[in-house]
Amino acid sequence: MALLKLKAIKKIYSQEKIEVAALRGIDLEINEGEFSTVFGPSGSGKTTLLNLIGCLDKPTSGKIYFEGNYIANFSKKDLAKIRRKNIGFVFQSYNLIPVLTAYENVEFAINIVDDISKDEIKDRVLRMLSLVGLKGLEDRKPNELSGGQKQRVAIARALVKKPKLVLADEPSANLDSKTSEDILEIMMKMNKELNTTFLFSTHDPLVMKHAERKIEIKDGMITKDERGEKVNVFS
Repeated sequence: MALLKLKAIKKIYSQEKIEVAALRGIDLEINEGEFSTVFGPSGSGKTTLLNLIGCLDKPTSGKIYFEGNYIANFSKKDLAKIRRKNIGFVFQSYNLIPVLTAYENVEFAINIVDDISKDEIKDRVLRMLSLVGLKGLEDRKPNELSGGQKQRVAIARALVKKPKLVLADEPSANLDSKTSEDILEIMMKMNKELNTTFLFSTHDPLVMKHAERKIEIKDGMITKDERGEKVNVFS
C-alpha cells in the first residue's frame, strides 16, 4: 500500500527576483515498509524533497498524498498534526534542545503524542536510549555529549514514538563505522518488526548497501529509481 504519493512536484525559491528551481517535476510513490535512500550531488534537491515529504514545507505546484489524503494545501496546523503523529526526523545537525537532557529530548517527542501513559513514556524512552547505546547518559545535556552521542539522541527521538515514516538526512554523517552499523541494525529491526517506512538522504555506502530502493536525483529531477532486496550483513 502506498504511504506517500508525489505527483508533478515543483519547488521554486525566489532570491532577489531570481527564481531557483529546487525540484522540477517529481513523481514518486513510497510504499509502506520500504527502506529506501535518495542520493545525488549537493544541491540536487534531496533535502528539499525530504522537507516536502515531512510536511516542513509546501510545494510550489503539484500534489502530495499521505495515506491517501491530499495534503499539499493543508494548513500549517494540519501539517503539524501529521508530523507529530506519523513522522520521525533525523537531522544531520541534530536539532536537539540544548537546555534539555538526553532523556528529556527523547521524551519531548513522545509527550506530544496522545494516549500514552507516563509509565509507558518512561519505559519507551529508557529502552530507546539503551538501544542506541546511551544507557547511563540519560541526564547529560547536548553540550556534555560527543557528536556521535548527539546523533544517537536524535535517532532515539525519531524512533521513540514509533512513527509510520522516518526521514533521515545523512544520519550516519557524524558516526564511526561501528556505531553506524549499530544504528542501522536498530532501524532495520524496526522496519521489519513494525513495518516502519524509512527514507534516507545519504552518500554513505553502508546505508546505500542496506537500502532496498535507491532513488537518484540530479538537478531537481529523478534520474534513476532502482529496486532490489535489502541486504542484511549484520551477524
